[in-house]
Amino acid sequence: MRVAVIGCGRWGSLITWYLDKIGHEVTLYGRASSPHMQRFLAERKNDLLTLPESVQLSTELDCVRDAETVIISIPSQSLRGVIAQLRELDIRDKIFTLCMKGIEVETGLRLSQVAREGLDESCPVAVWLGPGHVQEFYAGVPNCMVIDSEDEEVKKLLVENFTSSLIRFYYGEDLIGNEIGAAAKNVIGIAAGALDGLGLGTLKGALMSRGTREIARLIEAMGGNPFSAYGLCHLGDYEATVFSKYSHNRRFGELLVKGERFDKLAEGYYTADAITRLGRKYGVELPICEVVYRTLYENADPKTEIAGLFERPIKKEFWKTEET
Repeated sequence: MRVAVIGCGRWGSLITWYLDKIGHEVTLYGRASSPHMQRFLAERKNDLLTLPESVQLSTELDCVRDAETVIISIPSQSLRGVIAQLRELDIRDKIFTLCMKGIEVETGLRLSQVAREGLDESCPVAVWLGPGHVQEFYAGVPNCMVIDSEDEEVKKLLVENFTSSLIRFYYGEDLIGNEIGAAAKNVIGIAAGALDGLGLGTLKGALMSRGTREIARLIEAMGGNPFSAYGLCHLGDYEATVFSKYSHNRRFGELLVKGERFDKLAEGYYTADAITRLGRKYGVELPICEVVYRTLYENADPKTEIAGLFERPIKKEFWKTEET
């Protein structure tokens, strides 16, 4: 399969390496001004991996014309702009797969909705989600992921072509739940990092349990399957996000409460804003996400916020109508 990957950051480069490794013809696109792309053009590597000579590199977006499948892996809030550029190129009859996690802050739209709004009707949209880190995949450590789409044939085609002994793919059955769950796990990752920074790591078990519960309620309110929160998109990604030393979101939260700066992308920062807006829109209380939001955007004291969670009214753990 001929594949074009848009985005030369850590995940886009890993996808490029992986798909080339399992036998696809891959072109990696990055802006000419991107330091990542400049290094790939000069050395064919970044700090995490080396791309083989079989991978084509391009700084021209119209390189996607030669691909059957276009994979996008960029910061979530940049997606609308890239889709607009693709629209100007009059791209048709391509499968677009989003390997990114987030929610558009200003609109509250899932990323597949953003792509669907801007792409030609002849271009089906899929999402590729789930746990794993570049360092581990590149070292040969396997994991399981999920591909979802409203188009069943596209979903089947991608799963069959992208599955290998390194990544076992499952067929997603809930686009709403998978996208919301995948985005929200980054917010939980920031909360986990804050617990680490405060020396409260023992609370991570409760964070995982209650965090999954509140995201399940939001998914259900939005029309998705609440059990998706317990799948690979969300709970299944917690080890990689809540505990791993490679997790940007966990590290961001840890340094935040220590008053230190983290200079890499932590998607949970934007998602905390977007998801609390969705909670208000759909009338779903999201206590943990709200704490992260207030800490990030209102300079709330994390210790005070955690104490506030413990002071909430006592409720049954799994009562269906509970709001926490």
